[in-house]
Amino acid sequence: MELQASISFIYFTFTAVFFLFSLSIYILRLNRVCDCDVCTAFLTRSWTSQFVNLSDWFTHLLSKSPTGTIHVHVLNNVITANPDNVEYMIKTNFENYPKGKAFSAILGDLLGRGIFNVDGKCWRFQRKMASLELGSLSIRSHALNVVVEEIENRLIPFFTNVIDKKEPVLDLQDVFRRFSFDTICKFSFGLDPGSLKPTLPVSELESAFDLSSKLLAERGVTPSPLIWKFKRLFTIGSEKKLKSSIRVVKKLADQVIKKRRELGTSSNNDLLSRFMGSISDDDYLRDIVISFLLAGRDTVASALTSFFLLLSQNPKVIEKIREESDRVMGPNRETLPGFGDLQQLHYLQAALHESMRLYPPVQFDSKFTKQDDVLPDGTFVRRGSRVTYHAYAMGRMERIWGPDSLKFKPERWMQNGEFKQESAYKYPVYQGGVRVCLGKEMSLVEMKSVALCLIRRFDVHVVNPTRALRFAPGLTATVSGGLPTVVRRRDLQE
Repeated sequence: MELQASISFIYFTFTAVFFLFSLSIYILRLNRVCDCDVCTAFLTRSWTSQFVNLSDWFTHLLSKSPTGTIHVHVLNNVITANPDNVEYMIKTNFENYPKGKAFSAILGDLLGRGIFNVDGKCWRFQRKMASLELGSLSIRSHALNVVVEEIENRLIPFFTNVIDKKEPVLDLQDVFRRFSFDTICKFSFGLDPGSLKPTLPVSELESAFDLSSKLLAERGVTPSPLIWKFKRLFTIGSEKKLKSSIRVVKKLADQVIKKRRELGTSSNNDLLSRFMGSISDDDYLRDIVISFLLAGRDTVASALTSFFLLLSQNPKVIEKIREESDRVMGPNRETLPGFGDLQQLHYLQAALHESMRLYPPVQFDSKFTKQDDVLPDGTFVRRGSRVTYHAYAMGRMERIWGPDSLKFKPERWMQNGEFKQESAYKYPVYQGGVRVCLGKEMSLVEMKSVALCLIRRFDVHVVNPTRALRFAPGLTATVSGGLPTVVRRRDLQE
């Protein structure tokens, strides 16, 4: 019986894999009816001979397009770097460009009914609740307290310990991911995972979340959703790994919710406790928990990683940040900024925005059209098409930012000594219109606080700062191989 069962299993597996392979070939041939250069290059991956990242290839194509828009037919995807199109999609004709069922299907296994994966009433409800909570003075004060506590008790001791032990190189990206994971868990759930303890413990939740993010991102660039849906149906290949990793994430999120209910919510400031006052459905709460984890952890870590890479390439910017901070906060390097100080650090604000212009944490965002439409640049989009605005490409467009668009230049954000915000449709890093990011101000508070702490106390040198960055698959920009860095105490004679 066991032999028969084994033979049956092998036969079934072989049949399923062969069918999947045949289906993939059929879909690829079906979608290649246009035989255009872009689709051929995408399918054959011939673009990799010239470009390290898919985003860099798209940037090249968009810069050559007269309208700043291209069409990747095999993905049924219109991609644009045109600010007029962006404003039209996320503001003027917002109702025609929802996330859509196709997008929700890609991320639904992880995010469920979370705010980043829904439209309509469900989205409006979560948006209203999050807006009320994140906009309150008490929650913002709580957020700053969490960040300051993590900096004082974890981040500074960690770097000091590394320096005292004379450990030559550390992965700065990993440090930032651990830091932001700790802070978002404390802020959102009242939970301290201790990721940045000196031993750098391995977090089961963090590892499962990273793998889920990677595999879901790969779903998005599959030539047809039928491929990953078939693999999911038979639980094979990448979908088997994805199912396992999501199970871990959801199990641990459920445990957090259960523990919070047992402890009570009346005296807690974390977001979960506040949401529990209005939501009794634990599955719904779990989806919200996972969404906030995605937003608060990966984006901040990604932005800080690229920021310190650019600082290593531009030491004069570090000098200007130090001069500004000494002027605003005084020469004592041990002082951490308060809300008032952060509001006056205009050049630091400019430098962070400039960094995210070149390296946005979320490189692109997609919608799906409800009805046939024509974008402002004249591009026709058919009902059900995927329409993507590409923030990474937009930040590198000479037609938007001028001939020095590839240069790291915080001064482009300054006017009469103060920070000047650019249009959200020219700079959609925090989105814009109705879906503008609610956590924008709190993320900036966290990034400024961390940046000042390190810049004032330490000299942070990225190893080989001019190397071409390769991004790993994921929902946010993650540098493949990390960011090897050497950290030393600042010379007190400066």
